Amino acid sequence: MLTEPRRPARIRALPAAPWLAVATVCVGAFMGQLDASIVTTALPVIRTNLHASIAGVEWVVLIYVLVLAGSVAAVGKVADRVGRKLLYTYGFGIFVAGSAACALAPSLGLLVLARLVQAIGAVMLQANSYALIRDVLPASRLGTGLGVQGAAQAVGLSVGPALGGALTALGGWRLIFLVNIPIGLIGLALGWLFLPRSTHHDPGSRIDPAGTLLLAAIPAALLAALSFAAKSGTPRWIEPALIGLGAILVLGAVARQRRAPGSVVDATLLRIPTFVAGVIAALLSSVVLFGCLVAVPFFLEKSLHVGPATVGLELSALPVSLAVAAPLGGAMRDRIGPRVPTGAGMLLTAVGMALLAISATRTDVTVVALVVAGAGLGLFVAANNAATMFAAPPHRAGTAGGLLNMARGLGTALGVALTSLVFASGRGFTSVADLLVGVAILAAVVSVTWSGAAGRARSAI
Repeated sequence: MLTEPRRPARIRALPAAPWLAVATVCVGAFMGQLDASIVTTALPVIRTNLHASIAGVEWVVLIYVLVLAGSVAAVGKVADRVGRKLLYTYGFGIFVAGSAACALAPSLGLLVLARLVQAIGAVMLQANSYALIRDVLPASRLGTGLGVQGAAQAVGLSVGPALGGALTALGGWRLIFLVNIPIGLIGLALGWLFLPRSTHHDPGSRIDPAGTLLLAAIPAALLAALSFAAKSGTPRWIEPALIGLGAILVLGAVARQRRAPGSVVDATLLRIPTFVAGVIAALLSSVVLFGCLVAVPFFLEKSLHVGPATVGLELSALPVSLAVAAPLGGAMRDRIGPRVPTGAGMLLTAVGMALLAISATRTDVTVVALVVAGAGLGLFVAANNAATMFAAPPHRAGTAGGLLNMARGLGTALGVALTSLVFASGRGFTSVADLLVGVAILAAVVSVTWSGAAGRARSAI
């Protein structure tokens, strides 16, 4: 049970064997994003059924995000040591067990605890996804593979709210967790059959517990700031104080990671400009994506008086467009390097955000803006992920993938927190869109200046 099994000889001999492994990773990518978004539409029903407060039921979502953002880098490093296939397949099993416990939970406290278990399984899937694709595909196809995986994530993100609403209406909120069980069992079987054993181990690696806890505390501070910002009557100093605490934790984590043995943020990776630039750009792109996903519903409902059903339909234009463009961005990286798809992708995203800023009276412009922004993000994400992962040594692929996913998680928390704070200040949607334009342009500059030329040179190796 602690040793990775070999794939059947017939599967290893198939020309499509690498793509069967990519498809297996896509099952986990889809399921993780689906479960991150499917719960949101059921929160009011869960609150009523379990007699919970609004503040209490928020933890059904918050605990999942906290565990993902706080532990994904450490789990990636563990995967480098014990084996990526082992952690990935067991991740499916833990996710299924957590989903079943969620569906059976008789109280809010037990539901939150079950969501924590579910999130641990999701971390084991997410921390290994990039590294597994890095292991099975040559450099010339890495961008395409990560583009397909990015499309699977976007599809899960886009269908989650609508599917959650439909399942809740059909059979109650418990059904949204039961639906994970067959998907997870299929993923577990596919992983055991189609994923290769890990060929690049780092058995001597250690993990620094104090540094890991510091990293986990950073998203907790940001999410606490977000939670307080959403509550009326909260003293004004609390949100900036928590954001300041988050900044202090970042500095403390950086100092700890630089000198402690077994640090999660590997110093070897921090000396690779391509990798560092890719991680920073991934964080910035997540700020734009989730800042937009939070801001647009408020804008449509409050300013344009669009109904909730229509809001969900229009908002899905962004992840659907991202899903279509991501494989194209990955293929472009494989053919011409990451400079064009990353730089052009984020500039296109900035154009989409700018269109959102001027779409104050027309919903048709809003939909066009979301399609443009989604296409830009799709071009960027796959190419940037491929360039970042290929910059890392093979035996550090799990650590690299974990750090890349952690950056995305921090970007998610930061995007939501910044958007909420701008709204709370009374500046409105246009100010949010202007902020996201600036972040998108900064991500484009980082990608083109640092990761573009270096990433292209390495992809030719």
